[in-house]
Amino acid sequence: MRRFLSHLFQLAALFTMAPAAAWAICDVEYVAQPGDSLFTIAEAHYGDRNRWTMVYYANQKLLAGATVLPGRKLFIPCITGATAPDATPLRQEKAELTLLTGSGYGPFTDRSLPGQGMVTELINAALELAPAPVSYSVSWEDDWSKHLFPMLNKKEFDMGFPWLKPDCAAEPGNERCVNFHFSEPVMTMPIMLFVRAGGGFEYTADTDVEGKTLCRPAGYFTHDLNRSDRRWLAEGKIELVQPKTPADCFRMVADGQVDAAAVNLFLGANTIVAENLRDTVVPLEKPLSEEGLHVVISKRHWRGTTHLYRINAGLQKLRESGRFEEIMSRHLELFWAQLQ
Repeated sequence: MRRFLSHLFQLAALFTMAPAAAWAICDVEYVAQPGDSLFTIAEAHYGDRNRWTMVYYANQKLLAGATVLPGRKLFIPCITGATAPDATPLRQEKAELTLLTGSGYGPFTDRSLPGQGMVTELINAALELAPAPVSYSVSWEDDWSKHLFPMLNKKEFDMGFPWLKPDCAAEPGNERCVNFHFSEPVMTMPIMLFVRAGGGFEYTADTDVEGKTLCRPAGYFTHDLNRSDRRWLAEGKIELVQPKTPADCFRMVADGQVDAAAVNLFLGANTIVAENLRDTVVPLEKPLSEEGLHVVISKRHWRGTTHLYRINAGLQKLRESGRFEEIMSRHLELFWAQLQ
């Protein structure tokens, strides 16, 4: 996780677009002190508080979500240069295991990206490291509406990625929960509140969000807003506005029509740059939630549990080997550079 987080905090630097300080104190361990936050640690070590995600991704097992626990020894990674994607000798056109994904979902999956996106490369590496590895292929269908139903549900492919997992405990009847197995998360994304700069919105506890108007595009998940310890939607504690696009949400934040846009960090970063809102809309320090991106397999697949074990075991090996951080660092560096 160390090298991986090193670059995700680069992507957050888009909010000020300041380069990493030449004097950055990094590739060192730091014992968290009372009152520390990821932002203050980043400011002390990089000279740029917007690089907090570097610390976040390098130390996920040592944090309580995105909260720093005093006394924990955190690794402060340095930024490394981008390198070529890993080789994939088991990836073949005619293969035993078939996977389905699509383009237009950067930085996670896109044929035009190095390694075809960070999640694609993570899955390639996981399958190379899986026990009893087999040949595999990756096919592309850019109409995402066809993936789950009918293509994966009818077992036209063995696996699909990357997909968000609903709260299946709270919504057992959700069609994804009923029809698909979900792998362990390939990676997690911080879901952030993006607010108008200087607007006075502070988020330190969930009660700070109650009474506010949030924006999230139509068709996006809402389970994090309605989980059992929140019930924001079910009990009318917030108002949710759902326009067509992320850009609509961010313009509404800038114009003061809503209090915050609630989307993942990568999407928010891209939208701020695309809409020329760098000095107008900023992320709050505390993530609203963390959402995983998963591999899905039809529950009717006769080898479904075998495939699930293979990908989960490979993902575990990927993290244990250190390749997870290396791959993520490479893609985060590229993503951050593009935002400049």
